[in-house]
Amino acid sequence: MALLEVKDLRTEFRTDDGVVKAVDGVSFSVDKGQTLGIVGESGCGKSVTCLTIMGLNSKRTATSTGEALWKGDDLLAMKPSRLREIRGNEIAMVFQDPMTSLNPVHTIGKQLVEAVVLHRDVSKKQARLRALELLQAVGIPRAERRIDDYPHQFSGGMRQRVMIAMSLINEPDLLIADEPTTALDVTTQAQILNLMNKLQEEFHTAIIIITHDLGVVAETADDVVVMYAAKVVEHGVVDSIFMQPRHPYTWGLLGSLPRLDADVERLVQIPGQPPSLLNPPAGCRFNPRCPYVMDRCKAEEPELVSTPADPAHMQACFLDEDVKKREADKLLAGTMAEAS
Repeated sequence: MALLEVKDLRTEFRTDDGVVKAVDGVSFSVDKGQTLGIVGESGCGKSVTCLTIMGLNSKRTATSTGEALWKGDDLLAMKPSRLREIRGNEIAMVFQDPMTSLNPVHTIGKQLVEAVVLHRDVSKKQARLRALELLQAVGIPRAERRIDDYPHQFSGGMRQRVMIAMSLINEPDLLIADEPTTALDVTTQAQILNLMNKLQEEFHTAIIIITHDLGVVAETADDVVVMYAAKVVEHGVVDSIFMQPRHPYTWGLLGSLPRLDADVERLVQIPGQPPSLLNPPAGCRFNPRCPYVMDRCKAEEPELVSTPADPAHMQACFLDEDVKKREADKLLAGTMAEAS
């Protein structure tokens, strides 16, 4: 049984302009010790998917259906008291902006101690020792002094390390990292990713990493979910997604990456803008931007189905398999041309 199994997850938000379908039929699973990457453009539903799993959407405006089975129990159907026991203890989350996630009027130490005391029957002295241990584990220099500093006294990279320490302080089974390297310089990004890999090996934690950076996914993930306009358009093992992508949107994402092993004069740009989730296009949601669009794409919505050559590689596209293979090969060769 998977540690977390998400089945047909759907989340809608009621707004003055109408209903926003932020997550529309998302399914995936994560095993213990595995890293799952969820990629896609801003607004595609990556973060909302994980906030729904964590039970952090506003009940006043959001409605969710489907299942999120945590060790066999549905998180969506759980009592709030039980969900609070799991959140921060068995499942932890590193949020996108550590400056807004940390309380500016309390020291780092106090916030870390609170995270321990809330879920463990320990004294504050024991909790502080645990907090100090985790700050040292994530590479905070002079941790015994800095534990009494405030968030504004830390750099962006150091604040992100503090958030990782806070999320791992109770040794959760699953860590959800929402854009953990956003707004960090390249060197700090590499340090944070290496830190997460090291801590995963130490604590055997499963990780869901949400990002728009395919380089981060290639570095860290075992499996990849590609999302577009609230839907999963491709899902598979990381090597399969990168070496044999089967969806035009994934081709666009990969084609926009600079490469050192190919002679490319200019990067591929995905034309247009993502659709409004208030009124998504009929048929395939990528069809207004897709250079391979057919009449069928505008009328029918493709299902997520297995690739004939690789049943574990799921895709949602009507193009012929021979065309997909040819275009994927072009992309890998660094000679991806615009479709005529």
